[in-house]
Amino acid sequence: MADRTFRIAVFPGDGIGGEITRPCTELLQAAADKVGGFGLDFEWLPAGAGTWVETGESLPTASMDAARRADAILLAAMGLPGVRYPDGTEISPQLDLRFELRLYAGVRPIRAIPGLAPVLADPRSRDLDFVIIRESIEGLFASYGKGEVIDDREARETMVITRDVCERLFDFAFRLGAKRRLEGRPGRVTCVDKANVFKAFAFFRKIFDERAARHAQVTAEHAYIDATALNMLRRPWDLDVLVTENMFGDILSDLGAGLIGGMGFAPSADIGDEHAVFQPCHGSAPDIAGQGKANPTAMFLSGAMMLEWLGEKHGVPEAAGAGASIYDAVDAAFAGGQLVPFELGGEAGTAAITDAVMGAL
Repeated sequence: MADRTFRIAVFPGDGIGGEITRPCTELLQAAADKVGGFGLDFEWLPAGAGTWVETGESLPTASMDAARRADAILLAAMGLPGVRYPDGTEISPQLDLRFELRLYAGVRPIRAIPGLAPVLADPRSRDLDFVIIRESIEGLFASYGKGEVIDDREARETMVITRDVCERLFDFAFRLGAKRRLEGRPGRVTCVDKANVFKAFAFFRKIFDERAARHAQVTAEHAYIDATALNMLRRPWDLDVLVTENMFGDILSDLGAGLIGGMGFAPSADIGDEHAVFQPCHGSAPDIAGQGKANPTAMFLSGAMMLEWLGEKHGVPEAAGAGASIYDAVDAAFAGGQLVPFELGGEAGTAAITDAVMGAL
């Protein structure tokens, strides 16, 4: 059988996006060449705040069509604080991609990287490894572009929870829990909600319990959002898989990133039944754009997630192996403690981090 070549739609976006995308695609290609058995075909596409300023479109139809045809989508960062739509909201084509492609499962791994100074004093924080799964197309974000301001006296947004999306989301979470159990993790999935106050979250929890009954090999638990935020600081090493509503997941993801050194180390994926977008959790950081200070680690790890997903979805173990090799290379590059990015008080910028990871690969 001939090697499989995957088509990757690449959105460098705005700010530091281009600076971290080029080395990421080079690293992905190097990993593919090293492992063999598959190929990568990158198609660079315009979208974002800069594209909106130039063309009046933040996500051109041609870019959306190319993304839909691709095997996976690699996205760096989109949006600029000073560029906004007439209603005052920021340019966010990444949200349009989530809604258009029905990417309901936002996967946010929280994994400590060897060699980085721990944020928490407890030595157990050096081995953090848990995952937040954020529902990505409903919840409070269902009001995206639909909220209203009434007579300049009140504003309204509507939260939406549907059975169809929740069942897919929870099944995804339980499958991940089962996989992590095979890998030596607890295999425990916790539903994070506010079911004691809101009917929508009581419904959310009800569906979780129904799907849990279909995945008896995985432990299912419940937790309230406020208690979860507290315990992410007190005992994050006890966490395994957390699944939650869109806005709650948005907030918890940033808190989780803070536990491992910041947004520069936090990758993510938004996954649906057919499509997936892989991107770092951070923004476009226009304050450091063009200075060579951007930390590409989260972008590299997002690329590794993409290769793993492609390998699993299409039955190409070489792709998953290439993804694992990037994780190993990142760990090896930072393990000695000498590679310290600018945001952590060091002097390692984009080039130095790229060279270290590429060398480790």
